[in-house]
Amino acid sequence: MDVPKDLLYTEEHEWVAVEENMATIGITDYAQGELGDIVFIEFPEIGTVVKQSEPFGSIEAVKAVEELYAPVSGEVLEINNALEENFEKINHDPYGEGWIIKVKMSDPGELDILLTAEKYANKIGA
Repeated sequence: MDVPKDLLYTEEHEWVAVEENMATIGITDYAQGELGDIVFIEFPEIGTVVKQSEPFGSIEAVKAVEELYAPVSGEVLEINNALEENFEKINHDPYGEGWIIKVKMSDPGELDILLTAEKYANKIGA
């Protein structure tokens, strides 16, 4: 199970990569493995303001439908439109081409409550 050390994680299995005040968000390798084949994503609209720990959309797989939770608060600036044509990118490359949204963070201090790679790996038993 892949848990990149340069990312931060939520208890709900989302990851966030931060560059300046931009947060790229997706689901973890563990989450995609538990869900199985991804068949649909409900994206937020560009311009939507998301709040940390609150749902911003949902992800549907053959096994289940799960809510997606925002690791940080801010404005959605970009969604990964390429996923609409190939949801399997999440299953094959959850930390790369499988990213879901990009958010301009409103409070970088929120990063302090997220899990480090080590803590997340311990949580999932990796």
